[in-house]
Amino acid sequence: MSVAWRARDEALNREVAVKVLNARLVPDAAWRRRIRLEARAVARLTHPNITNVYDYGETSDQVPFVVMELLRGPTLAQLLLDGPLPPAAALRICAEVAAGLAAAHAEDLVHRDVKPANVVLTPDAAKVLDFGIVGFAGGPELDEGSERVLGTPAYLAPERLTGGEITPASDVYAFGLLLFLCLTGRLPWDSETTTQMVLAHMTVAPAPLPRLPGLPADVRELCMRCLAKEPRERPDAVAVATRLALAAGIVPRGSALPREPVTRAAPFDGPTELVEPPGARRRALLGVGALAAIAALLTGVALRGTDGDAPATAADPARPAPVVPASPTPSRESPAPSTGASPAGPPATPRQERPVPGIDVPTGGGVVVAMCAGKKVTVLRVQPAAGVELVQADLGLHTKARVEFRKQGQRLRYDVACEGGAPKVRSK
Repeated sequence: MSVAWRARDEALNREVAVKVLNARLVPDAAWRRRIRLEARAVARLTHPNITNVYDYGETSDQVPFVVMELLRGPTLAQLLLDGPLPPAAALRICAEVAAGLAAAHAEDLVHRDVKPANVVLTPDAAKVLDFGIVGFAGGPELDEGSERVLGTPAYLAPERLTGGEITPASDVYAFGLLLFLCLTGRLPWDSETTTQMVLAHMTVAPAPLPRLPGLPADVRELCMRCLAKEPRERPDAVAVATRLALAAGIVPRGSALPREPVTRAAPFDGPTELVEPPGARRRALLGVGALAAIAALLTGVALRGTDGDAPATAADPARPAPVVPASPTPSRESPAPSTGASPAGPPATPRQERPVPGIDVPTGGGVVVAMCAGKKVTVLRVQPAAGVELVQADLGLHTKARVEFRKQGQRLRYDVACEGGAPKVRSK
């Protein structure tokens, strides 16, 4: 969606990063507007843990660009290639990431793509970048007329998959996954495909964070609260940043955070109730996906059905991948696999699945697992019956999804939509 360049600001004689809209998108006025809105949103933020925006402009042929600070250092994703971090390092880095998110949330801005690849570790501090799909709290999750969920599948909060309102709690959920990954080197569930990853967000309880030397018990609890399926059960970013800063022995950064002297790691006393986000008085900002704070393009993806199933393993959980039909997919009746904890952690316990509403496809084609959010239907899984081949399945959020089977050479086509608040299937 964009190209990042390292450049020199001739007026101030300094190196900067310049994000330029991809040439093929320049003729589209909507894309030019989105990169301008992204620049305006991030320019509102002045915080040591957020990348600074210096300027915005357009060339003589209407190519928009954003000028930002050039960050020097590896991304957190690159650092994690060598395995999990020591708890002390993980707590310090994650405390700074949470402080940056708290500053954004204080301005009603929701990042919507929190992941290790969007954190750069500079010599001075960890900095959050790539506000390319930033949105306003309380605005619609989907752009008007769109059925795409923007983001990286491995870090999508459950409520984002149903296309409701934008909420800061979705950033906290993604942050919880980032913290879990920093401490363990893996995500809290096993997912071999993107489809399984999305289903895990919706239905599978995360594996408990193992006990680690030097990691306070209440920080373990805090991490798991961030991963609650219900947004209101999660702490807000201020509570997370404050607690992690205390555990790391550093002073929280930013005016939104308390700055009392650090004396001891006070116990975490449960989630802070989220402030009710403002009404839909603002439209969501849909930026162009990659913030040019380093000389590389870092993007999220739109969740859309394709013809094949791309792997997205725990070894590379931050890699964006499309949502596609899984083949084969376990049936709803199959128990979720248990996960083993580390030798230092608690004994393994079976993971519990949350019930997902399912509807039987007529004529024996198979089972469609779907749920409704207003007039939109979210197709979570399609399980063909024995002897039936799945040809097409529009997973994700749609006004009307298509599912097609092949049975004994005959094609069975269906439309899946919400009627009266419940998913229904109609033969085509």
